[in-house]
Amino acid sequence: MPMRKKNTRQIFENVAVVDAGTKGKAIAKAPDGRVIFLQNAVPGDVVTVQTTKKRKAYFEGIVTQIHEYSDKRTSPHCQHFGLCGGCKWQNMSYDHQLYYKQREVENNLKRIGHLDIPELLPIKGAKEQYFYRNKMEFSFSDTRWLYPEELKQEEPIKDKNALGLHIPGMWDKVLDLKECHLQADPSNAIRLEIKRFATDRRMPFFNPRSQQGLLRTLMIRTATTGELMVLIQFAKEDKSSIELILDHIQKTFPEITSLLYVINQKQNDTLYDQDIICYHGTDHILEEMEGLKFKIDAKSFYQTNSAQAYELYKVVRDFANLKGEELVFDLYTGTGTIAQFIAKKANKVIGIEVVPEAIEAALTNAEANGITNTEFIVGDMKSVLNDAITTKYGVPDVLITDPPRDGMHKDVVEQLLKMAPDRIVYVSCNSATQARDLSLLKEAYKILKVQPVDMFPQTHHVENVVLLEKRNA
Repeated sequence: MPMRKKNTRQIFENVAVVDAGTKGKAIAKAPDGRVIFLQNAVPGDVVTVQTTKKRKAYFEGIVTQIHEYSDKRTSPHCQHFGLCGGCKWQNMSYDHQLYYKQREVENNLKRIGHLDIPELLPIKGAKEQYFYRNKMEFSFSDTRWLYPEELKQEEPIKDKNALGLHIPGMWDKVLDLKECHLQADPSNAIRLEIKRFATDRRMPFFNPRSQQGLLRTLMIRTATTGELMVLIQFAKEDKSSIELILDHIQKTFPEITSLLYVINQKQNDTLYDQDIICYHGTDHILEEMEGLKFKIDAKSFYQTNSAQAYELYKVVRDFANLKGEELVFDLYTGTGTIAQFIAKKANKVIGIEVVPEAIEAALTNAEANGITNTEFIVGDMKSVLNDAITTKYGVPDVLITDPPRDGMHKDVVEQLLKMAPDRIVYVSCNSATQARDLSLLKEAYKILKVQPVDMFPQTHHVENVVLLEKRNA
């Protein structure tokens, strides 16, 4: 495998791509044995690589030529594949995506956590591999990402506006999307019409560097009930322009049941500290699961794949194996979806969450669903989960935990060990931090079952559920 230098970078020819790694990157090996992390390659490809970064233990690189195509390859559906960071595995067939996701879960649990896995169940794949997201957030920009051929042309580029997704790793560059295969119609139609209407009327798109412009972001949320939310974030108060575009959206897309807007004059786009203004319809949409209805507003967290969320919650309920007499703690409960989903099988469910608005939504949803055996507590987990809570409610028979990507704080893990419920159901969107936490629990708990669930087809992300049982139970 000959090697030649090009400036400070290196080129490796006829490199075999041998694996799929973390964050959706493919893995090859340099002549000296160091790992090369690659984008847009598939295990089984034979490629020429140009390195872009050199570290002590690895390289990062790009594929400049493919000599042999892997039998795991498939044709990407989207014209933006390779630039947009939303679907990095569109070039890999879905059965192989599932294989690498399952293997990542197994490797993380065994190599990071040094855990024994008596039963690793086959990953639950998604029936819908495209158009499965119920929430998308797009950014406006007056300086869109320009393609190499555009940079070479002599004529001035007239339309620099974009409404789309950020180029990975570039906070100030937005790829103008002509299509997106993540969210079902009318998402594409709404996004394209808003861009056309605003551009035709010369409404200023936002510039993240200068913090100037009017149109900042667009959020679209859908529900299996058919309800539809659209929220536009504006950078300043411009009553005539705001009413003009919102009236047009309402007229053009009468199926929108919740039309909202925000005036955000901060430097970042986060909505959680902003006032949401309802322009038309309701300030929320309703999602439904097994007859339970969940009120979702602009700030609500809800699993972004509704169909797979149902599969995930069924796994949690099955692992919990409730008989009707149990006290259950549901940590990081969010808007209380899991708590309410399992409530009819339990004696009492206590949900804990740090976000006050999420707890308000949980209380509202529980009341609307006629659920009377749940209680919800707001507070930081490592502070709320203490001796006082077990004094008040008792030691839980089953504890469900679904922490953010960073996993559980060590103080929370220590309290779980002190509390010592009979069973723990650990739901995670990051099996690496899950493995770390489980390694801290393994002296007191044994793993019974592991169930990966694919929530995000065409990406490397995977959800994982682990059932633990107390060793002296």
